[in-house]
Amino acid sequence: MIIKDAIREVCVHSDKKTVLVIANRLRGVMKKILFFCLITITLNTPFYSKVLAADSKNSPHVNSEAVILMEEKTGRVLYEKNADLNMYPASLTKVATAIYAIEKGNLDDIVSVSKNARYVDGTRVYLEKNEKVSLKKLVQGLLINSGNDAGVAIAEHLDSSEKAFATNLNKYMRGIGLQDTNFENPHGLFNPKHTTTARDLAKVTKYAMKNEEFREIFGTKELKWKGEAWETTLFNHHKLMRERPYEGVTGGKTGYVDQSGQTLITTATREGMSVIAVILKGQTQAVSYNDTIELLDYAFNGFKVIDIPKGKEFKTNNNTFITEAHKSFPISKNEKVREDITDAGVLEIRNQNQALIASFQLNKAKKPEAIEVRQKEKHDEALNPKKYYSYYHIVSLLLGISVLYFFIGFRRNKRRFKKYR
Repeated sequence: MIIKDAIREVCVHSDKKTVLVIANRLRGVMKKILFFCLITITLNTPFYSKVLAADSKNSPHVNSEAVILMEEKTGRVLYEKNADLNMYPASLTKVATAIYAIEKGNLDDIVSVSKNARYVDGTRVYLEKNEKVSLKKLVQGLLINSGNDAGVAIAEHLDSSEKAFATNLNKYMRGIGLQDTNFENPHGLFNPKHTTTARDLAKVTKYAMKNEEFREIFGTKELKWKGEAWETTLFNHHKLMRERPYEGVTGGKTGYVDQSGQTLITTATREGMSVIAVILKGQTQAVSYNDTIELLDYAFNGFKVIDIPKGKEFKTNNNTFITEAHKSFPISKNEKVREDITDAGVLEIRNQNQALIASFQLNKAKKPEAIEVRQKEKHDEALNPKKYYSYYHIVSLLLGISVLYFFIGFRRNKRRFKKYR
């Protein structure tokens, strides 16, 4: 109203005195608006700062260039830093090579080792030229001892050459959801085009951990090895599985080339929650392991798993959906969740900020046969009421004719009775 009055006065008056009066009134209005804005900001700032302070206080402190912490079953990211930055994975490549070999090959196949595999650089399991080795043993040597020679032998057996293998491996990874990965070889020796991200490495590990064969080899701490040139015991290179044991660790893979720095994948499970931690470009081994422990502690101390039992029903509109198997999802200890069911039967779990935590496709609950029949009849009746009305009319007409016939017959009999009386 003040602004409206001021504008009206401008329209009527034009002398300097009036203009000054109007300016003072407008200044008063601006002061009130500014005061209201300051009050609004003051009221909202403490809550926002508290949230940031809580996150800053509880978040892991990591020094490696890129990291990600992912819950294994749902794929929920619990923490990330530069997770989509393209980087060199070194021997973490072998996780992708291993699951590709397990799914695309026959682990009982006997592989003949080539000269190319025999003389590859880097870590080896000391395969000899023309040595005959099972594909499973090669995958074991690849993951447990990080054998580059095993990687080349796998690639040549499955796809004839390392180049063809890389092409097919990249297609395979795109098929399981990796978008930012390009591998040029099966082992991770440096190639400027051989890059991936922490997020993609977590995704391929999540996928691989669903495979029982992979999971068993990935979690092997030591293995008796007998080859033509080398008879020994292979020990997993991951320190949290042996020298520096961490409770709950279920598997791991290490990697290093000069250009990649220290790289590390670790899987661990506690109290029903399984997580994947990926470290890229740690400055030293100590840094990469310390960062991994920081991530795992953050997961197991700050999150818990919520279970959804098999057979639980969820209703939406006129439909009922049911969980056909046990489901679970992780939440932080400060989160509150709500369950929403879509018309298509997708159960969405969201927190108080409406962020999606997990989603599950449910199955439509089966209805009792009698109820289904009656509902079908009602449905058909609604679609074709004339059909049901005609049945009703025919029965009513026949009943009416019968009553009328009875009534006429009764009257005739009554007349005859009077006549003979």
